[in-house]
Amino acid sequence: MAVERTLPTSEAEDLLDLTRGLADKELGPRAAPDEEAGAFPRDVFALLGRSGLLGLPYPAAYGGGDQPYEVYLQVVEELAARWLAVGLGVSVHTLSCFPVAAYGTEAQRAALLPDMLGGSQLGAYCLSEAHAGSDAGSLATRAEPEPGAVPAPRAAASGGTGPGAPPEAPGYRIAGAKSWITHGGVADFYTLFARTGGPDSGREGISCFHLPAATAGITADPPERKMGMSASPTAVVRFEDVRAAPEARIGAEGQGFAIAMAALDSGRLGIAACAVGVAQAALDLAVAHSRERRQFGRPVGDFQGLSFLLADMATQTAAARELYLSAARRRDAGRPFATQAAMAKLFATDTAMRVTTDAVQVLGGSGYTRDLPAERLMREAKVLQIVEGTNQIQRMVIGRALAREARTAAGPAAR
Repeated sequence: MAVERTLPTSEAEDLLDLTRGLADKELGPRAAPDEEAGAFPRDVFALLGRSGLLGLPYPAAYGGGDQPYEVYLQVVEELAARWLAVGLGVSVHTLSCFPVAAYGTEAQRAALLPDMLGGSQLGAYCLSEAHAGSDAGSLATRAEPEPGAVPAPRAAASGGTGPGAPPEAPGYRIAGAKSWITHGGVADFYTLFARTGGPDSGREGISCFHLPAATAGITADPPERKMGMSASPTAVVRFEDVRAAPEARIGAEGQGFAIAMAALDSGRLGIAACAVGVAQAALDLAVAHSRERRQFGRPVGDFQGLSFLLADMATQTAAARELYLSAARRRDAGRPFATQAAMAKLFATDTAMRVTTDAVQVLGGSGYTRDLPAERLMREAKVLQIVEGTNQIQRMVIGRALAREARTAAGPAAR
């Protein structure tokens, strides 16, 4: 079914038209075969960058699109509807760029963002660890300040370090491993969160770093064997005696946890948009099948049992879309949106799981085969309930916000 969109500008309408055309031509035909082969579509991300779609919510001065989140997220939805590996990849890349864009110095933004937003650099966001997933504040990867010289990354080892070059400043020695990293092993840079404080420093002892993938000591394990999104590599990334220059740190020392959480608030909206894209694709497939498939002399969609199921799928998908758009508008207006982002992520991803499951049911035996994309969409939907904060964590975020509001409304006596 056609999705009616209200966009703020004619430029935004053109962006959506461009996205649909590109997605139909470049993503749709490749999704099934590349997922089957586990082939990562690096060329697609380069194309998105050249098309101006890889840095939409960031400033034009650094190569971005200067678009509100309301527009950016609808672009992500359209991409995810054709191929989740690409839609989610754009969301993760945008998340990886956030610390430099929002907390970097002017020199860092000028040096790093043009390539990051233009498609020549693809990012990965390194926060989770094997024993610190939902509890990110207990991460163990360490970045020890050291007084020694910092060697240049392998990719830039030539030039600038010969006789007469200025001495290099002290930096950091990094050691640890990050788990479940989207684009692990194929990214061009890693946005890393590591502990610079003592072992008991908690959230206040975490700092953020921007590290080129070519830096000596950074390696990735073979990709995880996942139930879906085989074209999007997810891997453990290891940091073994990695040397980082002082300018690799983004923001102040000890500010990393706050940066990570601010990034995730926006990233959760990206996941919500991906979920709506997957749900819409499943709904469209189910509706088309309900009109084409005939039983007892008429289309199966004419039977009340099936028509009610389709009605619920359409309603849930539309509601999820409005929820993420409402949260995006709050963000664009500069209002608090963390709770609304958690709600959008929770509702949209649960909706995607329900709608894709129901789509398989509508298609019957055909839906359970790999001849049609319904089963792939169902497998892909599951991961969206897990990434960037499980849906149980989203419920905790929402519940705590409600408790805070209740205490505030009750006044000092209740506190």
